[in-house]
Amino acid sequence: QLQACGGGLVQAGGSLRLSCAASGGSFNSYGMGWLRQAPGKEREFVAAIRGTNTRYYADSVKGRFTISRDNAKNIVYLQMISLNSEDTAVYYCAAGRPITSTVRQRDAYHYWGKGTLVTVSS
Repeated sequence: QLQACGGGLVQAGGSLRLSCAASGGSFNSYGMGWLRQAPGKEREFVAAIRGTNTRYYADSVKGRFTISRDNAKNIVYLQMISLNSEDTAVYYCAAGRPITSTVRQRDAYHYWGKGTLVTVSS
C-alpha cells in the first residue's frame, strides 16, 4: 500500500516536498517512481529511484526535482524546487521492479498510491 502526501498550492518559483509511505512489502527491493497527470493530459513519468539508488528523471524536471528514499522508514520523497505552472498536476507514487529500459514507463509500476495534488500559481 502506498500513501502519498505533501501536495498543495504554491506560487511559481516555490518548492514542495512530496512523501510516499509504503507498507506491506519489502520496500527496498522495489523501484519507486513518481508520475504525474495534469488536467486533460496523460500520466507522465517524473522521477524514479531503483533499489540500487540509481535515479532517473524526466528532462522537464531534471535539475529541479530530487527523488530519494529512506529504506529504514519505507518512504520515498520528491523534493521539488523552482516550480512553475507546468508542474501543476496530480502526483502519484508507484512501486514496481522496472529495469533501465522500462523505468520511465507507466506499465513498469504495479502498485499505485492515490495521488496528491500540486497546484502552482503564477
